[in-house]
Amino acid sequence: MNLPSSQPTGRCPVDHRAMTGQVAPNGCPVSAGAAAFNPFEDAYMQAPADYVRWSREQEPVFWSPQLGYWVVTRYEDVKAVFRDNLLFSPSVALEKITPATPEVMQVLQGYGFAMNRTMVNEDEPDHMARRRLLMDAFLPARLATFEPMVRSLARQYMDRFIDKGRADLVAEMFYEIPLNVALKFLGVPDDDAAQLREFAVAHTLNTWGRPTAQEQIQIAHDVGRFWQTAQEILDHMRAQPDGEGWMYETIRQHLAHPDVVPESYMRSMMMAILAAAHETTSNATANAFHTLLSHRTAWAALCENPALIPNAVEECLRVGGSIIAWRRLATDDAVIGDVAIPKGSRILLLQASANFDPLHFENPQEVDVYRESAVEHMSFGYGAHQCMGKNIARMQMRVFIEEFTRRLPHLHLVADQSFSYLSNTSFRGPSALLAEWDPALNPERQSPQLREAPGGFYVGPPPKDAITRSVVVREKHAEGDGLCRIVVADPKGAPVPAWSAGAHLDLIAGGFRRKYSVCGLADDRSSLQIVVQRETNGRGGSRHFCDTLAVGDALQLAGPKNMFKLDESAERFILVAGGIGITPIMAMADRLKFLGKPYSIHYAGRAREQMALLGRLERDHASALHLYLKREGQRLSLTNALSEVNAQTRVYACGPDRLIDELERHSEAWPAGVLHFEHFHAESQVLDPSREHAFVVRLKDSNMDVEVPADRTLLQALQSVGVDVPCDCGEGLCGTCEVAVLEGEVDHRDKVLTKSERATNSRMLACCSRAAGGKLVVAL
Repeated sequence: MNLPSSQPTGRCPVDHRAMTGQVAPNGCPVSAGAAAFNPFEDAYMQAPADYVRWSREQEPVFWSPQLGYWVVTRYEDVKAVFRDNLLFSPSVALEKITPATPEVMQVLQGYGFAMNRTMVNEDEPDHMARRRLLMDAFLPARLATFEPMVRSLARQYMDRFIDKGRADLVAEMFYEIPLNVALKFLGVPDDDAAQLREFAVAHTLNTWGRPTAQEQIQIAHDVGRFWQTAQEILDHMRAQPDGEGWMYETIRQHLAHPDVVPESYMRSMMMAILAAAHETTSNATANAFHTLLSHRTAWAALCENPALIPNAVEECLRVGGSIIAWRRLATDDAVIGDVAIPKGSRILLLQASANFDPLHFENPQEVDVYRESAVEHMSFGYGAHQCMGKNIARMQMRVFIEEFTRRLPHLHLVADQSFSYLSNTSFRGPSALLAEWDPALNPERQSPQLREAPGGFYVGPPPKDAITRSVVVREKHAEGDGLCRIVVADPKGAPVPAWSAGAHLDLIAGGFRRKYSVCGLADDRSSLQIVVQRETNGRGGSRHFCDTLAVGDALQLAGPKNMFKLDESAERFILVAGGIGITPIMAMADRLKFLGKPYSIHYAGRAREQMALLGRLERDHASALHLYLKREGQRLSLTNALSEVNAQTRVYACGPDRLIDELERHSEAWPAGVLHFEHFHAESQVLDPSREHAFVVRLKDSNMDVEVPADRTLLQALQSVGVDVPCDCGEGLCGTCEVAVLEGEVDHRDKVLTKSERATNSRMLACCSRAAGGKLVVAL
């Protein structure tokens, strides 16, 4: 995994061949691309990730002279800034990005406008103290009670236009339902619902837009009226504080804890939440339908298999989230990536760009509803300030997609329509979304019961087991003694997902789910290849795949996903494989040969007939290949193979524990980042409660304690209280579920962290590792 740098490298990452003569606050020249960055032009809003693709590839952190902000575009950098809300304060999140004129301030004062801190822009410790008191309404069990209402509204609104054959989905459904749900959730009467849309637009332009001086005057009047309306609603609710809804709970917490929930907070939050609670969901829904209806293969997959809808929502949030950028303030001198950021700098985090970072997401340009890592998108933010309303948004989007795919599977976008967006830095959704269909083909005309078909989704992140695609075995070959090469393809002949060197996939059949590295040709989109080593004394999965699976058989596949990425920027590569560990190494060798990079392959095994892919290695990589056959008395000497390692070398290895352990010993004197390894198996991670002890984990950022009983993993305990932690293998092999450890000793059981990384006691894998003692403190 590529992590942000913690120290400056001493070099300027900017290409000095195209400078503008302008200088950033850290003294670095401003590039032409950075100088041209303007988030208020239409190209930014039409495709924000494409607009800054140049930045992700060339200058991932840059100074924007037009905006007066540092702009951050890569996934790991965005995540690192979100994670550290002390060094990078949220206090500027609601600051007017276009400074108000004196005339505007006078208008706002005339309305008594007194916007202060809300949950979004307050620092610690106030933020967490308040969030803890007000979080219960957002827990999945509470939110699940709203699903029947959302589904009923969706059916009622669809009934209005289902026989017309054409609709503006935003105007006729996607705006009003999220607004009605938000008002119900808050406990606010819907008398002024129509006016709230006008107010929400004004609030967005006032805070994140760049209106002219004259436009600012009218916007200020709208914002002032919004403030007054919000205060009138709040005063009415305070007069009868026993009502139902989140704002009533806030009022009651104010009465019980006025020091934690002061009146100024309530008044500011009343206005902020009236805009935020529905606009983001409305926009995200419109973006999702735009995405899916523009990619008919994805839409067809959901119509055929509704179980994919929860993950499709996450993929739509990755591709077209409604919150595309957020802001932070550097409270001290800092480093983001390789760039020094002076204290007091304002930072714009481009979540829409992070969501398309190829260093984190395989094939980010593709819309893939089977993408397991989709839930790792940044559209909800990350860390202590992650969106509290994420699960109610997910739930509404799932219901909308489920109702449309069932009742109007033949829906399509009106051709040649243009899409307009409100000009601002941070919120994105089309003002209209025109769709049409042939009412004669409506399925419920033949089967009226389809309207009332039961639905229901788990509230929270999508269940991993549902994110699989169907494939068939196209070929099956013996690769040697106990080795089987399996080639799978799409049953309808569609292209398989693209993948990169080091990627793995999950093969699922016969009640077994196992991970295998992809080892075919990366440019062949007709099939995916893996090699399975038959384990006679294993748990049965490899025996089923080798002995039972036959050509033509159907099975399920998850992935590909890459946690073993090749750092292509290095100058020289040493590839080391033991036994079946050759499979990811083969793909890396293919890639390095294509790139023209110098590399060597050191491949150890018992005998030629037990070494996978040997024929292709000798055909395609003979000049770089070094074989070590135990039966012939040959032994891999790592001392010789690694004699010329330096800072510009990358060593990639996959094999048994003894090989990795020896490599780690050799690497102790190497610079950080030279050695990368992957184990090809792990010991059983099934918990034996009789041998475990319970412990407590303190979530520092969330200011809460979580009990981890002897029969549950830390990951399971975190997920049970609504904490989203990404996971993949569940066996300590991939590193997806890594969390930062602040205090306490870890009982490491993973196969990802190096010995030196374990020794720092600063990281752990939540799926398998535990506390050595009675308590851990983690950064969640």
